[in-house]
Amino acid sequence: MKSNASPATDRLLYAQSGGVTAVINASAAGVIETARAHGVKVYAARNGILGALRETLIDTSKESKAAIAALRHTPGGAFGSCRYKLKSLDTHRAEYERLIEVLRAHDIRWFLYNGGNDSADTALKISQLGKAMGYDIRCIGVPKTVDNDLAVTDCSPGFGSVAKYTAVSTLEASLDVASMADTSTKVFILEVMGRHAGWIAAAAGLAGDHADAPPHLILFPENVFDEAAFLAKVKATVERVGWCTVVASEGIRNAAGQFLAEAGTRDAFGHSQLGGVAPVLAALVKDKLGYKYHWALPDYLQRSARHLASKTDAEQAYAVGKAAVQYALAGMNAVMPVIVRTADAPYRWKIEPAPLSKVANHEKKMPRSFITRDGFGITAAARRYLAPLIQGEAPPPYGKDGLPAYVQLKNTAVSRKLPDFKP
Repeated sequence: MKSNASPATDRLLYAQSGGVTAVINASAAGVIETARAHGVKVYAARNGILGALRETLIDTSKESKAAIAALRHTPGGAFGSCRYKLKSLDTHRAEYERLIEVLRAHDIRWFLYNGGNDSADTALKISQLGKAMGYDIRCIGVPKTVDNDLAVTDCSPGFGSVAKYTAVSTLEASLDVASMADTSTKVFILEVMGRHAGWIAAAAGLAGDHADAPPHLILFPENVFDEAAFLAKVKATVERVGWCTVVASEGIRNAAGQFLAEAGTRDAFGHSQLGGVAPVLAALVKDKLGYKYHWALPDYLQRSARHLASKTDAEQAYAVGKAAVQYALAGMNAVMPVIVRTADAPYRWKIEPAPLSKVANHEKKMPRSFITRDGFGITAAARRYLAPLIQGEAPPPYGKDGLPAYVQLKNTAVSRKLPDFKP
């Protein structure tokens, strides 16, 4: 693609948003390495959009080539992230104007926001306000979410690695349960992320491919939780197989629409903070069926397990970062590089631009055709979709201490030019 960059003055700002993934830093590497190849300096916002508002910027040119390359295998958010949602232009115009002021003060002409639905909406609004304020800023969304709920894109970078971790964990824990079931645990419950969409829970279904293979029950947020049906299925499975593995999405609700694990608090995006559905289900199993149980809540482990990342996911995460820079330098605005699947077997994919307006504030839920008729498993169609996303291994290098050799950047601060601003 032709570049419109003016390396002597223009800069690119990159920011990470929301919950990180095992491969979000691979996207950062794709952004920085591609920008460097075009002679463009990259600033990063410290702790996401808050860093842009506070004018706490990081000069990535101070990092070595090797350090940036190491981001491809390092989990977490290298520059810090945050859960902070910019509301409407009408109610929070001062914040948006502050962003434009910061961009203008540092000669930043491209803003790349690496996040999910809310981040796509923010990038879209900044691009609109830039025009209104007479400042030429090109905004590109970089897709990321473990929940796989971004619209338009075939899958969300970050999901494939969580899916692999979930499927492997389900398989390994189930082998443990099977070996102990005669005298100990009869039911194992694994709680996974997924407030409104059951993609991660569905990925657990890849651990087995027949009726008696784990997971024996998957509880999706797309379905209303039926206590009687759940207990009957668990009982029948234990009587037939000798034990039972359950994978439950954190977002399952009862017939009244209430989360089973509602904790009563909300995060910065207005989402309910869920307090743990696995112990609720375990209590039901014990009280109603009398079975011994164990439950697990991997929580952050799901999205930080870079050692078990999907090679496919890592490659896609890098590719969207690279494409985002290419789109920006080609003069595109208010778009997001998305993954387009061109074949299932063998799996083939490509990257194409999509308007942010078609991504922002849209949520992709699982098709009903991906859930079995009884509501507790995945169909062949779901398996065809999910299986390629966990393919391949991309292990990090290991040090002499036996631990992964992850990189920690210097994150050299950029000198500030504006007065303080408190969001």
